[in-house]
Amino acid sequence: MGVLGKSPVWGWRDLALASGSGLMMGMAIAPLNAWMLAWVALAPLWVMLRQPRPRWQRAVLGAAWSIGYNGLAIAWIRDLHPLTWLGVPWLGSVAIALFAWGAIVFWSILRVLAWVFCVELVYGWSRQVESGRQAVLRLGGAIALWGAIEVLWSHSPLDWTPLAVTQSPGNLWLLHLGQLSGPTLVSCLLVACNGLLAEAWLHRAQASLRQRWGLTAAGLLLVGHGLGLFLFLQPLALAPSTQLKIGIIQGNIPTRIKLFETGLQQAISVYTQGYETLVAAGADAVITPEGSFPWRWVDTPRATQNPFYQAIQSAGVPVWVGSFGQREGRLTQTLFSLDGRAQMVGRYDKVKLVPLGEYIPLESLVGRFIQRLSTFGDSMRPGSSHQVFETPFGRAIAAICYDSAFPYLFRDQAASGGQFILTASNNDPYKRAMMAQHHAQDVMRAIETSRYAVRATNTGFSGLVDPHGKTLWISGFQTTETYLATLYRRQVQTPYVRWGNWFTPIFLVLALLSQWRWGNPRPD
Repeated sequence: MGVLGKSPVWGWRDLALASGSGLMMGMAIAPLNAWMLAWVALAPLWVMLRQPRPRWQRAVLGAAWSIGYNGLAIAWIRDLHPLTWLGVPWLGSVAIALFAWGAIVFWSILRVLAWVFCVELVYGWSRQVESGRQAVLRLGGAIALWGAIEVLWSHSPLDWTPLAVTQSPGNLWLLHLGQLSGPTLVSCLLVACNGLLAEAWLHRAQASLRQRWGLTAAGLLLVGHGLGLFLFLQPLALAPSTQLKIGIIQGNIPTRIKLFETGLQQAISVYTQGYETLVAAGADAVITPEGSFPWRWVDTPRATQNPFYQAIQSAGVPVWVGSFGQREGRLTQTLFSLDGRAQMVGRYDKVKLVPLGEYIPLESLVGRFIQRLSTFGDSMRPGSSHQVFETPFGRAIAAICYDSAFPYLFRDQAASGGQFILTASNNDPYKRAMMAQHHAQDVMRAIETSRYAVRATNTGFSGLVDPHGKTLWISGFQTTETYLATLYRRQVQTPYVRWGNWFTPIFLVLALLSQWRWGNPRPD
């Protein structure tokens, strides 16, 4: 097949290339949206991993690439600072923001290193001489292992930057492959094209091999986008009887004041006026952001003796209100579904809580030392991964803030009969970069489930997304707004909703069986 040559000279150029290509991948993600870079940004790392070198060098290169990618993509975490309103000293606030950034990047480094070492263990990255079959088996195995590790990480407490998100919201055609088997299929296609381009470069001295690898990459790119375009062009069956007009309120009440009396009074005023405005405009229902009313909504005088509650009873228009609930003696971050009498007909408790902000990791061990960093003092109670959200208009798909990064939460609710998506988020104190990425996550969820998505946020960006991922409306940044969104309830089940992520386990099993049957048991 080919000869890779001697081990390269180790130096800062390798690190610069690895981190630089990682930065290219980071530029593909919102808000920069240079999504085309994702099709080549993994290839330099692949080339360096394929060269003969010690394992520790491969580990360092993988870490450098991940720092470039995730360090840039998650740079918005610095917006946590300042936390002085919580009583944290200025320097302590800086330290917390840097620690949060470092912890998230470290967790992402582990994801890439898991992939590097798994490929090394099963296939070996480099051989002095190899057959075409061995190269193809390694390529397929590397793609399958990347997908499997992404799935594993998606069930961990921290996950935000799978490769698929680099294509949202710019490349809607390709994102439609998520309807077939979820976002991991998109990630695997990206890895495949990068790997093929890397192999073409490694064999650039051999014209026939270079063309074979390069043309395969081009063909895969065209087939993926062609299939995505076919799905993108499918008409939406929108019956007039399924239409809903949902009012969205973006309150723009900063977290630093909303937990105190000034913020409480502002919340009551803004959301009551917004509700009445939207009702007058013809809303069938109204939604407020996550934590709009920072008190326990159920069975408390404050929840039932305020102008907002009275406005619901007077107008008779249902509302989905973001507030706090309680389960097993602890607070929950909850979206309540209220009918026209302000009576609860359903609720959704946030599943994926934010570390430090909503729960304290390893609370039994370190809770006493970092308890003050949690906005609510004690850890909140997460909701079940399998919830249904009832509304006066049928079952819906609900999510709160960080839940948007976990596609299986949406898929499960869609399979249970959810007809449209409602996401409620705070997004304060983060700025435009985080908001753009959050919007990109919800665009993917709308496409995967083929549902309309209504996004209500506190400080931006609220929005309306159709089942093909088109953003029909998006709010401003740190503005107080109301908007009347028109959507249609849908019950269609995409292959992903019906069967889940079937592609990744099947492809992984086939790749491992192929290596066992035809591969070299001692790859290096």
